[in-house]
Amino acid sequence: MQFYEDTADVAEGFGPSAVTIGKFDGVHVGHRAVIAHLERAAREQGLVATVVTFDRHPLNVIDPQHVPPALTSTAQRRELLEDAGVDATLLLRFDEELQSKSPEAFVSEILVDTLHARLVFVGSDFRFGAKGAGDVPLLRTLGEQHGFTVELIDDVDLVDDVRPDGGRRVSSTWIRELLGQGRVAEAARLLGREHAVRSTVVHGNQRGRAMGYPTANLDPSCEGFVPADGVYAARVLHDGTVYPAAVSVGNNPTFEGVPAKQIEAHLLDVDIDLYGDRISVLFVSYVRGMVKFSSMDELAAQMRQDDLDIRLLLGLPAPV
Repeated sequence: MQFYEDTADVAEGFGPSAVTIGKFDGVHVGHRAVIAHLERAAREQGLVATVVTFDRHPLNVIDPQHVPPALTSTAQRRELLEDAGVDATLLLRFDEELQSKSPEAFVSEILVDTLHARLVFVGSDFRFGAKGAGDVPLLRTLGEQHGFTVELIDDVDLVDDVRPDGGRRVSSTWIRELLGQGRVAEAARLLGREHAVRSTVVHGNQRGRAMGYPTANLDPSCEGFVPADGVYAARVLHDGTVYPAAVSVGNNPTFEGVPAKQIEAHLLDVDIDLYGDRISVLFVSYVRGMVKFSSMDELAAQMRQDDLDIRLLLGLPAPV
């Protein structure tokens, strides 16, 4: 995938292109359906399938008090877009300058002069330019002037992909709600994959190791939305290898001084040194909520039960 972080980086001869524009947070099944249609149209017309997205949620500039937490980091989003098969991605810096750009300037400078767009694929509620002054009718008018056509996502038969149950439309907001309730298996269905967070393994207090359950403690500055507190069946991706794991999220109320939203991963049947390495935790299924135990023995007994429950969820045999 060609990746550009500034319009100035795009080669003068780029394109011609088929373009879709959006935040693409999570790159969920709805996004992937849109991208798949864009790719088909691009192939048929000999165009470069191109996604235009932003380095931050526009509300960071427009209304900072109401910015939703991101499902994915910019780096994760880039990787997911490449995995979806996009030919090129232009990551625009959403700042005061871009926010104040008129609809006409947005189209002429970005879609026409930079990307040489011949097809633009957007939703019927698409807005662009300063104060959202640009809408689909204006985009069509500008397309006639500049030589590109506008196609609406709403007019394409993507129902099974964007409304999996025939009801609510898949959205980043819906996925965020599910993850916030610990419903990671349901979120995975809407994402088309297991939700992942990524961070560096840091030194913890070694309590888990002392109990026979060594854990990899993730630095709190994670990439990706951290799901609700609780214990999860999960997988850990490290250096190209995936390991089954038991994962806890939260402050572990049995102990004092544990940071809020601490993520700890216990790899099943393997003990490797991960300190300083970057790992991804892929959440498979919710097991239970966080509980304050009255004794270490009670905690150890629950951890043994968690181990059995998680092995069953992951399709692993019980330990010998």
